[in-house]
Amino acid sequence: MTRAKPLSDTWTWRDYWGAFKVRWGIGRSSYTLEPGLYKLGDPTDEDLVFVTANYKLSVDHLRKALRGRNAWILVLDTKGINVWCAAGKGTFGTEELIHRIETTGLLGKKAKRILILPQLGAPGVSAPAVERATGFRVIYGPIRAKDLPKFLDSGLEATEDMRRVTFNLIERIVLIPVELVGLVKPSLLLLGFLTIVGTLLALVSSLFHTTPVSISKSLWVAFYTFLPILPAAFLGVILFPILLPVLPGKAFACKGAALSVLGIGVYLVGMQSLYGASSLSSILSLVPYVFLLSSIVSFLALNFTGSTPFTSLSGVLKEMRIAIPFQAGGFLVGTFWLWVDLFIKGGNL
Repeated sequence: MTRAKPLSDTWTWRDYWGAFKVRWGIGRSSYTLEPGLYKLGDPTDEDLVFVTANYKLSVDHLRKALRGRNAWILVLDTKGINVWCAAGKGTFGTEELIHRIETTGLLGKKAKRILILPQLGAPGVSAPAVERATGFRVIYGPIRAKDLPKFLDSGLEATEDMRRVTFNLIERIVLIPVELVGLVKPSLLLLGFLTIVGTLLALVSSLFHTTPVSISKSLWVAFYTFLPILPAAFLGVILFPILLPVLPGKAFACKGAALSVLGIGVYLVGMQSLYGASSLSSILSLVPYVFLLSSIVSFLALNFTGSTPFTSLSGVLKEMRIAIPFQAGGFLVGTFWLWVDLFIKGGNL
């Protein structure tokens, strides 16, 4: 027990700044705390041991929830991954928990040999195996760290609300920043690739006409052709989590595709109200975008399956096996359609 390092139960400005940055995906993979045994206040053998992941934000929320209490905190090596995801991956697991108990001096604890684990860590831990190997009894605490004070004051009894995983509007909005930041680079690379190929096709086509088109004009037209993937993708990761419960369908891939199609429908209605009845040609020009954009937004929607209680691992794997071929097919159809269109129009730009 002498190996425990002290932890403060109060956040500093560095903690708030660190939490803000990882919410925006900045330094998220390196936001970790060294695995091992820590102590809040001046705990004794009579105080409980709380187990968490070495993702620093997980530790920070735990110590903040235990403010003013004496406690031991056992941090497992989850490679910087939060409890829920780490339990699914196996890093927040039985072997790692037993290893940390054996190597931190906790086996010398004589009284209250009780481990409080977050409920979301249950899939990765075998409580009977831990008790057989270490003599520590595992009790699963509430879903949210903020409910720990009530849980402790009620004699380690969790209410139904403490056991229920939610995914309300605020919890969905919190996910948006990191998804946005992670989308910037691949979206720009995709736009650049599609634009370059489209430009080359337009230039090659123009060589068969009496007046070849300029490189700058071809580049601009190709860029403008594929530019809609940026707002579609960004609005997809913003609007999708916000509108998730009301979007049609059960599968996230279907919900994402529906969001894109609805967006294009709103665009058509808006153009009609501004410029009068839409021509058949203008409507047909949107068909390749239905394939392209719905495939992109549908794919992005799958990113949210790991953050919600609406899905299961087997269900997500099944959905991916079915959805990804359709997403890839739709993306290719939309892309080649627009490339062919640029090739055909190459001499008339």
